[in-house]
Amino acid sequence: MAGNTTAERRMTIPYRPSSPVELRQAPDALALAALAWILEDCERAQRLLALTGLEPDTLRHALGESSTLAAVLEFLCNHEPDLLRAAEALAVTPEELVAAMEELRR
Repeated sequence: MAGNTTAERRMTIPYRPSSPVELRQAPDALALAALAWILEDCERAQRLLALTGLEPDTLRHALGESSTLAAVLEFLCNHEPDLLRAAEALAVTPEELVAAMEELRR
């Protein structure tokens, strides 16, 4: 990694997966796509941080943990309007978001 700038090393979260089928097959990919959708709106992002108790740096460092990804989906599941809008934006059903959350909790 010598020579790479911090910006080049920074983890990015893709908003759109290659296809909705990929989301259905990988709960972690669905959770990351949902997180990207959440973070598009400042108010929604602030609500996520406030309700989960996560700090931005903590969230960034914990993106690989199933419990963190489950918490992101739980945030959506606990607020039906966001759950419905996220499902539409990600081209999945709300039930698929719930199922991904349950899978990540295992």
